[in-house]
Parts: sequence; C-alpha cells; structure tokens
Amino acid sequence: MNLRNAALLSAFGLGLIPGMIGHAAADEWDQKTIFTFSGPVEIPGQVLSAGTYVFKLADSSSDRNIVQVFSKDERHLYGTFLSISDERIHPAGKPIITFDERTAGSPEAVKAWFYPGENLGHEFVYPKPRAAALAKANNTPVPSMPAALAANTTKSPAPMSAPHIQAMRQAPLKAQTPAQEEVEIAEVFVAQDVPPPAPVGLPAKLPTTASDLPLIAIAGFLLLGVGGAMRLILRGNRA
Repeated sequence: MNLRNAALLSAFGLGLIPGMIGHAAADEWDQKTIFTFSGPVEIPGQVLSAGTYVFKLADSSSDRNIVQVFSKDERHLYGTFLSISDERIHPAGKPIITFDERTAGSPEAVKAWFYPGENLGHEFVYPKPRAAALAKANNTPVPSMPAALAANTTKSPAPMSAPHIQAMRQAPLKAQTPAQEEVEIAEVFVAQDVPPPAPVGLPAKLPTTASDLPLIAIAGFLLLGVGGAMRLILRGNRA
C-alpha cells in the first residue's frame, strides 16, 4: 500500500488495510477506541493478529502521550507505548488509524491514531531499528526510542507507577530519517518558535543611543512659557 492509499483509508476513518473488513467505535475521557482488523497489523515491538482491539490513553491526566492496547474484553494488555502528537488540518467525525508503508513481507505498521473530533492524534514511537526501517521504506521521518526499552512496551502492566513505564517517560526520543540518520525529534516533528514580526512602519526597537534629554528640555521651555503668560495675565488683572 502506498502513502496515497494510506491517506485515503484515514480519510474514511477505517482502521483497515487493503482487503480488510472492520469497524471502529470510540469513547470519551481516555479516548477509548475499538478497532477491528481482519489481517495482522504491527505496533511497536510486536504484531497483532486479526481481531478486535481497544486503543486508549493511559489513565492519567498528566501523561496524555502514553497509549495502551488491550484485547477486546480489556482483560489482556498487549502493550504500553510512547507517542508524540500528530496533527490533522480538519478533525474527522470517526476514529482514524493511519499506517506506514510496510517493508517486504511485513504487516502494515500503525503510524498514528486519532480520536473523533480531535485534530491532534497519537503517533507511535518505534524502537530505533524498526523506526529506521520504516523511515527508509516510507521516505519520511519516524520517531524512535532506544532499542533497549523495546521490551518495556510489551511487559508493562496497566498501573502507571510501574518503574519501566517511568523509564519510558524519561526515554531520550529521537527521529530516524529516510537517509538513515538520527536527529533531534524537534528538528522534524516540532515547529520552532518564531518571534512575531514588528508592525509595519514602526521600528521593532528604539535605538539604544536615543536620549530623553531633548524631551526634558522642550518640556522645560514650555513650562517657562506658561509661567510667563500667567504672570502677564495676573498683572493685567491688577491694573
């Protein structure tokens, strides 16, 4: 599947790959979303077989970038994953899941998941070796984490206080480029702050050599003039 097909699938809100039949449903606070796949799909560190799965944010008000994937009945946790923000110009009315193009012989890899009505979604962070392969195959940067933390994604239980989840929170995230280079994640995924332009026709800043002495002198002359005028008026009234 090429990138155009992936975009089309996303636009229709189907968590599917070619030839798949499925559906998606969503919930509120934790953005619980149910996806049904009729073929295998890849998530960081493992491959999910055909079936129904629950995607949702971990139960935490401060960690909105940690995604968990459960079985349909939510009794089995397949993994806890780091994500970064992904953005759509126009929010969709249905759940959306997008895929990276696969390497030869591999299932489609989940790229990002969007909750209905949200223009900010959750882009999965892959272990470095896999992120590098996906970046090369898709000709686009892929967020990555150290390969040593890959096991944490599949062994982490639901409680957010688990030490390995804390280690994932503190993981130094990078980005793998199509040229097989590792760069800072902010270089390709986070817009840099740009100061607003100065108003047209006005200098952005007054010259530092400017002095207030001319203004003080002018004010002094004006006050002397007003004082002289008042004395003349008073003399005229006395006469």
